[in-house]
Amino acid sequence: MALLPVDDGLALVLKGIQRLGPESVTLDDAVGRVLAENVAATLTQPPFDASAMDGFAVRFEDVATLPATLALIGESAAGARFEGSVAPGQAVRIFTGAPVPDGADTIVIQEDTVLSGDAVLIQNAGAGRHIRPRGQDFEQGEVLLRKGMRLGPRGLVLAASANHAELPVVLRPKVAVLATGDEVVPPGSTLRADEIVSSVPIGLAALIEAQGGEVLDLGIAKDDRDAIVALARTGAHAEILVTIGGASVGERDLVASALQGEGLQLEFAKVAMRPGKPLLYGRLGSQRFLGLPGNPISALVCAEVFLMPMLRALLGLNEDERPLADAVLGMSLSANGERRHYMRATSTWQEDGLRVVRPLPSQDSSLVAIFAKADCLILRLPHAPALPEGAPVKILPFSD
Repeated sequence: MALLPVDDGLALVLKGIQRLGPESVTLDDAVGRVLAENVAATLTQPPFDASAMDGFAVRFEDVATLPATLALIGESAAGARFEGSVAPGQAVRIFTGAPVPDGADTIVIQEDTVLSGDAVLIQNAGAGRHIRPRGQDFEQGEVLLRKGMRLGPRGLVLAASANHAELPVVLRPKVAVLATGDEVVPPGSTLRADEIVSSVPIGLAALIEAQGGEVLDLGIAKDDRDAIVALARTGAHAEILVTIGGASVGERDLVASALQGEGLQLEFAKVAMRPGKPLLYGRLGSQRFLGLPGNPISALVCAEVFLMPMLRALLGLNEDERPLADAVLGMSLSANGERRHYMRATSTWQEDGLRVVRPLPSQDSSLVAIFAKADCLILRLPHAPALPEGAPVKILPFSD
């Protein structure tokens, strides 16, 4: 197959993806989840006119001329409201958050008063001051949280304030991850001279879980068709099957041929991007399949570009939840080749907030230590011309 432009590949990957169905979870389990429905207030907040300060509840007409002395007839506290009514010449001691008594229309803060027995001297007042009116925050039935938003601390505080104990959220997409290769062993193993550590599943799981997906680790399959098929079948209930390694065209790159025996309809096998040219995508029944290169940097960059949009689509998120950002180059760049290049880079910020990015000294896709220093990818289109220092560029920031 010929090299496929990245945008064409992304269109194929996202074609026909539907948002997953809803489930109800408690507030404790809702952080990071995506709302499946609008959430409306079940009550009015505040439910009554409330005092915003400690002081005295009065009728403003009694304190329009100052100083004024009023009779103290009781107090109103949060959870212990004053049940009577404020008549002419009277005041009620009140505390922050307490209901404003009937008849009162103004709160005088305690710093502007002198209390003497059952009387209070008012020295300063303003009409209607320091009262939070009923419904100032939200009204019962008002939509507070919109379908498709990702829930964080502020949204959860609002949901709790609106008296919701549970929320409707989109099901977490399940991603089955299968590493392949005779030479690949789990982290912590005692390695033989011809073995390497399987590092990609760890980084991939972090990406998937941060996006809101659920990882099913299928383990490591040897370079054997039957082994690949057997482990892949254990993840058949996942929305997406991701394999790592075996995506090229060598004699030992068996992933595509093994899964085609299971019904895989391969849609593309090479993408015009760097790193990550050998990339498989297709359908395995209702399951979507993404075959990542075995190289750690190539695999993770391909996951950022292709797998993350798939997860966002399954969650019903807008694709612009992680838009490309603007930056300027901190050094000149030579012209780009025929493939879209995702250059690993680091950032600094000028005093005016402008982000300045510099490609790391080596763009070798096998260097994990170099990749770990990057905080973004500079996007360079195919055949992009050379750029001078200070030129504007688009970047894909990393979320961690």
